[in-house]
Amino acid sequence: MERTEFGENDLRLCLETLDRIEAKTHGMNLKYYIETYGCQMNEHDSEKLAGMLVRAGYTKAETKNEADIIIFNTCCVREHAEKRTFGNVGFIKELKQLNPRLILGVCGCMMQQKEVAKRLFSRFPFVDLVFGTHELKNFPSMLEKLLDEQERIFRVTESDGEVIEGLPVERAPGFATFVNIMYGCNNFCTYCIVPYVRGRERSRKPEDIVREVREVVAEGYSEVTLLGQNVNSYNYDGMTFPQLLRLVHDEVPELKRLRFMTSHPKDLSDELILAMAELDRVCKHIHLPVQSGSDRILKLMNRRYTTADYMLLVEKLRAAVLNVELTTDIIVGFPGETEEDFESTCELVRSVGYANAYTFAYSPREGTIAAAREDQIPEEVKKERLNRLNAVLASTFPANNEKYIGFEGDILVEGVDHRGEPLLFGKLSNFKMVYVEGDKSLIGSFVPVKVDGLRFNSLYGHIVKTEA
Repeated sequence: MERTEFGENDLRLCLETLDRIEAKTHGMNLKYYIETYGCQMNEHDSEKLAGMLVRAGYTKAETKNEADIIIFNTCCVREHAEKRTFGNVGFIKELKQLNPRLILGVCGCMMQQKEVAKRLFSRFPFVDLVFGTHELKNFPSMLEKLLDEQERIFRVTESDGEVIEGLPVERAPGFATFVNIMYGCNNFCTYCIVPYVRGRERSRKPEDIVREVREVVAEGYSEVTLLGQNVNSYNYDGMTFPQLLRLVHDEVPELKRLRFMTSHPKDLSDELILAMAELDRVCKHIHLPVQSGSDRILKLMNRRYTTADYMLLVEKLRAAVLNVELTTDIIVGFPGETEEDFESTCELVRSVGYANAYTFAYSPREGTIAAAREDQIPEEVKKERLNRLNAVLASTFPANNEKYIGFEGDILVEGVDHRGEPLLFGKLSNFKMVYVEGDKSLIGSFVPVKVDGLRFNSLYGHIVKTEA
């Protein structure tokens, strides 16, 4: 695969192109609309696309109907992702007829699958631009070419990837945001397409990460999540992830909360557990995908840990980190999964007592090892097991929540819930959601609360009055 480097000169040319577009379109009041599917990585890519468009003179459109450029940033991880994307793209044909200058682009992980991208490009001749995950840096030049020559562009290339610093970013408004610390994945779990569409692991320089965290704090964000497909394998010239966590914590004291995700169990170190325990502004929550409670299935998935390994990590975390909470991902119906394998997963769920879990029925991804297996599980069996697993999870949540009655801590108020009586809601450091009565002027601030009881799968309480 091609390996390229993106240097200062490349960034300068990129920004010059955006400024050139802005000069050409000045006064035209052009607007953009980006629709994003999938994970936080895609969300962050969309923030970069938005940043480049703003630099080029565009403003954000509230609806597709008023946009001059529409971009679908696609995902290929979830079931029926292709069908959903093709359907949404098809709906834009009418808008193109009403607005001939409308540019329609499709990008993201699904478009990095070249055959899928070709199929979309061929099926929808009104799509102007298709590009893969490795072409984000070339978006300015592609946009300029579209505006100047009005010819369709297809750009999907194989690459080991690169780390690109300095592209403009237009972040979603709010109080919490993400900062990527690394890109790609080396794990090649047999069900997962990510290493094929995101490339191999590459870590950002620590100083660039610290600089970006400082910038977002200066912009008003109170909480930052350090993001990577597997943050535990971060390594830049020997600096490990726990060392990076300490560096960001110490170098940006103005940051109120520091989170991270996602952690692969095989790489979760004692050093990281110690950092979580010692650093007061590092949140006491870890997302630790287990995927299955069967050692046989874990081996088929190429996860490289056993259930005993995983449970030992849970014990270490709970022994070292006060009030730590765990969330997880679980796949049911992996090829070859027996009823016994599934029951092992249910038993692990009961044993761990997760704060929350994201559960999925396995769906094949073309090009992965698991997709080629002949012992695929029937859809009706997968759905039935998924329903049973969710019921098991639901039965474990009350006990996990009840232990918080009487607990006091700070929440970052995120908004107002209007289900019934309007209540403010926000998360404790360990990711537990708490609902309280209060004025909406508190949104975006940290407030001390005491938990009084349970609300749905969350907690409710009241704001603790502090002495002046």
